Amino acid sequence: MDSPPRKPPPPQKPPFQVLPRRSELSSQHIQFLDQDLGTHQDLLTRAPLLLSDLTKECSNFDVHLLNLRRKLTKLAVSWISRSFSAKSSLSKVNFLLENLSLQTSQYGISSWKGGKVLVEEIPKLVKQVQRIENIRKYIDTALQLEALVGDLEDGVFCVNGLHARNLFSEKRLTSLKSIDFGPKQERILEAIKTMNNIEEVLVNIEKFQAQWHRLLESVDARVDKILVVVRPQVLADHRALLASLGWPPKLLTPKIDTGEIAGLSYPQVLMQGDKSKGYSQTFLALCSLQHLQRRREDRQHNIIRQGKSCVGLWAIDELVSPIASRMEYHFSKWAEQPELMFALVYKITKDFIIGVDEVLQPLIDKARLSSCSAKEAWVSAMVQVLSGFLAKSVFSVHVERYRDKQIRSEVIASWLHLIDHTVSFDKQMRSLLSSETPFFLESKSFEGLSRGLSVLTMFCDRPEWLKIWAKIELKAAWKKIQPLLKDERAWIIDKDCDVVIGTESEHFVLSTRGDHKAPLVAESALKIAWEMIERSQTLPSLQPRIRFIRSTAARFFWYFLNGLILRCKNTDFSLENVDASLIKVCGSINAARYIESKMQEWSDDVNFLEMRIAEKDFDIDRNNEVLGNSCFFGDEIKSLEELMTNWLMEIIATLLRHFETLSWEYLQNGTYFVQEKEDGYLHRVPSVIDLAVSFDIVQALDALKSQLHLLKTSLNPKDFLDLWRSVADALDQFVSRSIFTSGIRYPNGGINQFDFDMQALFLVFQPFCYRPEAFFPCIREILKLLKMSKEEPKLLQVALSKDKNGTKCLHSLGISRLTFDQVDKVLSNRKCRS
Repeated sequence: MDSPPRKPPPPQKPPFQVLPRRSELSSQHIQFLDQDLGTHQDLLTRAPLLLSDLTKECSNFDVHLLNLRRKLTKLAVSWISRSFSAKSSLSKVNFLLENLSLQTSQYGISSWKGGKVLVEEIPKLVKQVQRIENIRKYIDTALQLEALVGDLEDGVFCVNGLHARNLFSEKRLTSLKSIDFGPKQERILEAIKTMNNIEEVLVNIEKFQAQWHRLLESVDARVDKILVVVRPQVLADHRALLASLGWPPKLLTPKIDTGEIAGLSYPQVLMQGDKSKGYSQTFLALCSLQHLQRRREDRQHNIIRQGKSCVGLWAIDELVSPIASRMEYHFSKWAEQPELMFALVYKITKDFIIGVDEVLQPLIDKARLSSCSAKEAWVSAMVQVLSGFLAKSVFSVHVERYRDKQIRSEVIASWLHLIDHTVSFDKQMRSLLSSETPFFLESKSFEGLSRGLSVLTMFCDRPEWLKIWAKIELKAAWKKIQPLLKDERAWIIDKDCDVVIGTESEHFVLSTRGDHKAPLVAESALKIAWEMIERSQTLPSLQPRIRFIRSTAARFFWYFLNGLILRCKNTDFSLENVDASLIKVCGSINAARYIESKMQEWSDDVNFLEMRIAEKDFDIDRNNEVLGNSCFFGDEIKSLEELMTNWLMEIIATLLRHFETLSWEYLQNGTYFVQEKEDGYLHRVPSVIDLAVSFDIVQALDALKSQLHLLKTSLNPKDFLDLWRSVADALDQFVSRSIFTSGIRYPNGGINQFDFDMQALFLVFQPFCYRPEAFFPCIREILKLLKMSKEEPKLLQVALSKDKNGTKCLHSLGISRLTFDQVDKVLSNRKCRS
């Protein structure tokens, strides 16, 4: 049997690797080989080096690959460990959920396994846990408060039991020794400290646990009962110590009745040893008690204090109260001599203020009564004593008597006399504190402070009294100004401060009555108004101050404005009385201008700016409309400006009427321009040196010059500058319009005459500017057209016929004010010989 054919042996591999063909290489490989091994010579020389470089790079890549494998292995191990931890946690959660599901099923609660527990039961459990935690916090807080209040009650009622028998007895007040106060004051201070601790807990409850309001009410009720016991004890101890020290000092009645008040000294300076210590303890206890009371009121009424000083201090009031009873005895005898009341209060306040500040201020600071000043509290308490007596026994009587018209005049005199002393007294009391609080009356933030430092506070609390006061002030002010309004000597214009226009001394910053050439009556009106404004400066509140100024000074200016208007209306501007009328109206305009500048100056003051802002906030408006003017006296200034504008226009109209009356023949007939002979033509053209101002216009120019000079010396520079420029502009329009409408034809000689007359008109305004002709543009352009040569009008007409509007051609000739028709009218009025 034939054996199968044997397979051919496999091909033997060559001893070395065969290089791939060029067609098997990629384009990048071909490019790389061509770049480095382009020729056979390169293949022999550079191939070993290239092989070495490639081998080195391959080795580096292998090392980098090995590092990446090691890093990947570490990350995988880390992830696996975390996955085991996560799996363990999930297993525990699953076990807990299964147990929870079993427990809920035992109680008959049907739920899905785990799902419903997560959705419904766990939030309920969380709420229950929170409720239990809140109950625990409530119980802890309640127990803490119970312990504090219990210790407080034990301590306070122990003190009360020890001293209840003779606390208010006369014997105790007269024979009290300082040593008796030691243990008791320590217990009281400890009780106040405990109440402060209680207050801190209550503040936290109010802030974070407002729902515990019943707990707050309960603790407040128990603390209030304790305060009812503690405060009278502290006050009694303090009063007993004051009595043992001989307070209040005796007022020397004979000297007081004669108007002489002896100097007094503060007893605390003379105290030594135990008395000084006992007084300090009772003072500190009283201040600490007030600090506690202040904190409680702030919490209960949600009061946030922002740096305001507290004026009233119980300890200071206890010093003032016994003095007040003695002073009121003397006040009752000085109803007709209020200056003695003010002098007594000021003297006592001044004598004690240094001792009060040096001795009591450190105790106030120790009691943590922040931003409280002993000096301010002392001054405020003394002021309130006097203010209370005046309101109860003096002003109330004046108000009742004021309603009786038969004795109203006497009441007004007494009222104003009393107000004068009140304002002076308030300034004196303010000066005692000027070194400590220099701006306490100028800022809204100190309005609460200033209320206790002014006797005029009584008007802030009684608007009807403020209204009566304003009526009295306004009536007295108008009574002062009326004689001046009727006295012509008060309207004489001050001409000592004339301003020479066009020189180096020219100025328009008007500040004084002389600069405004205002009459004396204007200065008097401003002085009277400012006195009323100054009287209101010690009113502690902005709203009453605004109402007072609006009812007095502002209304007074309206009355004065009506007087100015009436004076201007009573003038006669006829040609015979024009000079006197101009002076009279100029006096009113100057007065209005001066008052307007001063009112603007007042309105720019910071006090009036503050009142204006407050006025917008309070919505105080005489017309019950929204206030839009940022100036306090904006309405009054606007009315004064209207008066000045209206009567300046009236003066301008008067000057134009008189000029028109005196120059009517000159501008309408023009007979002076046409000087024809029998043959109908002029024999010669008069030269300029032969010309004189036309007779028909001489009187008009002379009157205008005289009136302008009178106005320059009588009117303030600012308004006169506007006036003469307005007159010049009006005359320019008037003369040019007359030329267009009169139909006068101007021969050569007439053109020269008209030019000469207009130069005379320009000269009238020469004292007021360097180039007066610049203010007569229409007349200048008319003269330019009239003085053209015989050929120029023809060329102009040809150019105008090509230009539809004619503006470009006219502008090239310097004519911008006249229209095409007006230019044609002027050219047609030329009457020249051929």
